[in-house]
Amino acid sequence: MATNKRPLSPFMIGPYYKPQLTSVMSITHRLTGVALSIGTVLLVYWLAAAASGPEAYEHAQHVLGSMLGQLFLFCWTWALFYHLCNGLRHLYWDSGRGFDMESVYKTGKWVQIASVVLTVVVWIIVT
Repeated sequence: MATNKRPLSPFMIGPYYKPQLTSVMSITHRLTGVALSIGTVLLVYWLAAAASGPEAYEHAQHVLGSMLGQLFLFCWTWALFYHLCNGLRHLYWDSGRGFDMESVYKTGKWVQIASVVLTVVVWIIVT
């Protein structure tokens, strides 16, 4: 029996498989979904602290106002907009359009650009 040197799965990234925009965006969409879930837990913490009184709220504000808290909130904001924009892209696909490679790559790049622009605009407004 001859041994086959081909990879068993296209997900064996490295010397076997070159990541493409579509695969990276698919993985990123899943990761941003997880990040949004974690961020929602943080939002519930902040709301519970607000309902618990001034000391708990002050502590939550201190945590979220720290450099690490602000970085997390910035990344959470980007994850929200990325997931939203990519979800709209998927709705467009659900209409049966946009499956040719040119459209797939064009809309993928628009998702990336829009998520960054929307994140920056929101942070400019709130700061």
